[in-house]
Amino acid sequence: MAEHPVLVTGATGKSGRRVVARLRAAGLPVRAAARTGEHPFDWHDRGTWDAALEGVRSAYVVQLDGTKLVRPFVELAVRHGVRRVVLASGRGIDDPDYVRDGGGVLEGLLDSEAAVRGSGLEWTISRPGWFAQNFSEGFFADAVRAGELRLPAGEGAASFVDAEDIAAVVVAALTEDRHAGQVYELSGPRAVTLAEAVATISGATGRDIRYVPLSAEDYIAELGGQGVPRADAEVLADVVEPLGKGADEYVSDGVWRALGRPPRTFAEFAASTAAAGGWPA
Repeated sequence: MAEHPVLVTGATGKSGRRVVARLRAAGLPVRAAARTGEHPFDWHDRGTWDAALEGVRSAYVVQLDGTKLVRPFVELAVRHGVRRVVLASGRGIDDPDYVRDGGGVLEGLLDSEAAVRGSGLEWTISRPGWFAQNFSEGFFADAVRAGELRLPAGEGAASFVDAEDIAAVVVAALTEDRHAGQVYELSGPRAVTLAEAVATISGATGRDIRYVPLSAEDYIAELGGQGVPRADAEVLADVVEPLGKGADEYVSDGVWRALGRPPRTFAEFAASTAAAGGWPA
């Protein structure tokens, strides 16, 4: 498939841009598709889909949360001659008690998985848990840089997975034949509490960073004081809730199965990110 470009949707996101970098480092042609960047692609503008799929034989599909757009996209991909698809999904989607889902995210993920399974394509599903990079370029990053992470997660822990491992698994699935029909749940090698996580980042950066557990109501109230509408604040509290329940403490074997090596530790993530200037003062 090397003569055809590999399509990467969400190419500017945490996993997508790392997948693009790894494919290019391997000398493979890549079509980096996103709303902004090299190749314009918008899930809400179906007029951008054909150009993204033209000449493609393999694709990494990073879906838009709360939508069921993967199904028509995969149907179009089949008509374009795509042969292999790797879908970005998530851990916990088959657990109805995992999280309250007012936005339809889990319903959309389940529909997307069903769509690729029934597509007739060679498919692989990536189900990562909480990204370690949420502390450096995502959900928690601003608070970590400010020195205090305040969340309604109690003493909960998660087996945070490094996005570099996610990208490595995706690239293997895109370029090797042995991953068809596999669902890879991805996690780090052990669960880390939020207090341990910020302490590890403190040690790597030499900065004082604290974790402060809040009640859900206090968290929602604090966000409201920052101008966040209550409905949005409640959604964010729901997203964090699985951490407090310990729903993501368990360790998955996907990195081992896909790559034949252990996943990177949270300490390795923190050290490499700090060395690269990931938490500027």
